[in-house]
Amino acid sequence: MTRILFICAAGSTVGGGHVMRSLTLARALEARGATCAFLVSPEVAPEVAKLLDAFAPDMARAQTDDGFDALVFDSYALTADDHRAVAKGRPALVIDDLADRPLAADLVLDSGPARTARDYAGLVPPTARLLLGPGYAPVRPAFAALREAALTRRAERAPVGRILVSLGLTDVGGVTGRVVDLLRPIIGAARLDIVLGGGASSLPALRALAADDPRLTLHVDTPRMPELILAADLAIGAGGSTTWERCVLALPTLTLILADNQVAAARALEAAGVTTCLAVEAPDFDAAFVDASRMLLADADKRAALSRASAAVCDGRGAERAAEAFLTRALAKSSL
Repeated sequence: MTRILFICAAGSTVGGGHVMRSLTLARALEARGATCAFLVSPEVAPEVAKLLDAFAPDMARAQTDDGFDALVFDSYALTADDHRAVAKGRPALVIDDLADRPLAADLVLDSGPARTARDYAGLVPPTARLLLGPGYAPVRPAFAALREAALTRRAERAPVGRILVSLGLTDVGGVTGRVVDLLRPIIGAARLDIVLGGGASSLPALRALAADDPRLTLHVDTPRMPELILAADLAIGAGGSTTWERCVLALPTLTLILADNQVAAARALEAAGVTTCLAVEAPDFDAAFVDASRMLLADADKRAALSRASAAVCDGRGAERAAEAFLTRALAKSSL
């Protein structure tokens, strides 16, 4: 049995996306007989434990890397020297989005829609296998299970009755509250399903708003994201790993770029007609957001076009493909 340790970044400025996508890959590996655990030592990322408590209380935790056969790294702060120092010759997979630094890995998973092998030339060992594109995006099986139902629902071209606001569990910069304030005057009778984490800075104010506005429903640390995406007619979403969840279920989305590492993928998807994008740090963000939201609320043809393009991006089986590739490489390396 292969024992695999995950080392992830998490925090108020990093968000929870690294942990969530790594957790999805861990589940796929466990389904194939591996044993997985997450490093939760204080020196690495205590916030990881908080996310595991909320979303995977049964997932094993480790204080050191001792006793593991292989490693998965998901942190932009780690470089090739760090990977080598921890892996000590053991098989390693690095989950990345940036292609901006040397990586020491047997496999690199980068689900960016415009990513090519050329981007990693000189940054990875010649023997490394590259798992590139949304076809390898780690998406929980629960999303793929609802794909046919979602495609049927989108084909009905329903008016916008439910809007999903999902801008990251950690709510970087209080962006969720800011967006909800901009949406409330323009959505009419449509409902807002607002997803955020228990420590989100917007949460207290949003609780007070929801008590007075029946259109608002808060979903705190929810395990029901597949159902919420299926039920939504439009999303305001972050440009991180949840992008692929929305694509699997063909949900038309206004994507908000919250960090530099989200720019390349978000803009590539925008160029392909998959989403409309806005950078939250832009000086005219508020006005641009209201204009873009009004357009999407009113234009059924635009929403339908975004939905069709989204569905073509990925099928939700990426974690399975990545798990198979990693276990095959890990077993081959360990047998040498």
